[in-house]
Amino acid sequence: RLISIDMMKKKLSFILGSPFTCCLLLLGLLLPPLHTECLQHPVFDGDEYPASLLNRSSFPPGFTFGTSSSAYQYEGATFTDGRGLSNWDVFVREQPGGFVLSVVLRAEKILDHTTGDVAEEFYYRYKEDVKLMKEIGLDAFRFSIAWSRVLPRGKTGLGINKKGVDFYNGLIDELLLNGIEPQATLMHWDLPQYLEDEYGGFLSSKIVGDFRDYADFCFQEFGDRVKNWITVNEPNSIADKGYVQGNNSPGRCSSYVGNCTDGNSATEPYIVVHNILLSHAAAANVYREKYKASQNGMVGITMSTRWYVPKYPTKACKEAASRALDFGFAWMARPVVYGEYPESMKALVGDRLPKFTEEQKQMLKGSVDFLGVNYYSAYYAEDASSSTINPSYTTDSQVNITMHKNGIPIGQPTACDWLYIYPEGMLEILVYVKEEYNVPVFLTENGVADLSNNSLPLNDALDDELRIKFHYLHLKYLLESVKAGVDVRGYSLWSFLDNFEWELGYTVRFGITFVDFQDNLKRYPKRSALWFRNFLQKQTATSATATPLLYSSQ
Repeated sequence: RLISIDMMKKKLSFILGSPFTCCLLLLGLLLPPLHTECLQHPVFDGDEYPASLLNRSSFPPGFTFGTSSSAYQYEGATFTDGRGLSNWDVFVREQPGGFVLSVVLRAEKILDHTTGDVAEEFYYRYKEDVKLMKEIGLDAFRFSIAWSRVLPRGKTGLGINKKGVDFYNGLIDELLLNGIEPQATLMHWDLPQYLEDEYGGFLSSKIVGDFRDYADFCFQEFGDRVKNWITVNEPNSIADKGYVQGNNSPGRCSSYVGNCTDGNSATEPYIVVHNILLSHAAAANVYREKYKASQNGMVGITMSTRWYVPKYPTKACKEAASRALDFGFAWMARPVVYGEYPESMKALVGDRLPKFTEEQKQMLKGSVDFLGVNYYSAYYAEDASSSTINPSYTTDSQVNITMHKNGIPIGQPTACDWLYIYPEGMLEILVYVKEEYNVPVFLTENGVADLSNNSLPLNDALDDELRIKFHYLHLKYLLESVKAGVDVRGYSLWSFLDNFEWELGYTVRFGITFVDFQDNLKRYPKRSALWFRNFLQKQTATSATATPLLYSSQ
């Protein structure tokens, strides 16, 4: 039985609303555990997914296996060593009546009222974490650079934070020292608040020049060692969560969509993605003009992707599934490959969809060396009539998406109400990318969550059987995509560590490494970490009694 986000909100609101619990929070004590059946997955033997049948050697030589992360979700050290405020620092602190700059606060917009102030303290612990990455056998680690950590006010002319630069240099060098390829994302949802205050961030075309200069700075500082660059992670998620629904930073939406004080869900998401795409193109152009010849790296962009299954075998449902892909994936992919938005979006969004100049089209066209695909789940799609009274990005596609058909879910439920296990969708989306865009692909995120449950004994929390099953099945379909001729070059699971999951806070866990948020952030490799090591080393032992990982955090 899946506990929905709304049910969790009600339970947490009641618990956290009491003065007694607030006192406990201030003392750093445990919240009452959420008792659910979500973690009681059917028990299966790990040997059902043996590395002898599917392992590293099943994939082409040079195929990379790694994990992904992001700065705000991992680093912590928010007010440390000269880091500037990001839009997420402000978003989690917005209270009725304004912004509250306080270390102790109830983050009202986050499910469990937490923040990323501390997160997993990757800023301080990255060396011990890299040690475990090496022991698992990872080829690559994808991290993001916190723009406000290296440029506190977002602009090179307003000051460079040397300590922030030193941190990323240290991380990159530590990864290379341990034989792990550093893969860097320039912007993973955290924007310098200074730019948000000055001109509204990605709502303004002024961001394009500042992003170009920031990218130029990073290429110069780190590009001699980083050869795989992603400009922006999931522009569509930034737009949808931040400017359509309003449940992520900067929390903007129309009043008829959500509880926001300002915003326009019918126009702003399109403006934001438009400026993100132009920022990407400007950064890619800088790299090709100034650094490609000497550094010989690759620049791409990553999209949040879902596969859409026609709910019924009708022409209308098939066309709806195609439109859903246009509004989800092609919204960004067609501009960076072909220099133009999808025709369906032009027709349905009309004048609310910004237009590219001819010069911008040429700069965008072919501006990626690869496309990054983040795949987690799939949806059913069916045709839906659109209302012109209260237009928004959500309704513009004229598609109704759902996780169920005739009361039956599209796949096995998980701890997230948006994530049902549908591994064949990975094959479908990758073949689609090959047929429509024919560019190299990196599978940059793929993972599954379980609920945080403080009442579970540690050994039970480490026994994440569902995660093993999830990755095995997705890797199986990933291999099928290789056999189908898709030029897919790497796979990064989400995530290496349990982490701050945006509006869900710490209520769910995606990591292959357990982080004890109640005991000094100690790290414990889960059974899935052992399984992934066996996969990478082509071993067959997968049971919990197999040779343990030697790493232990103190």
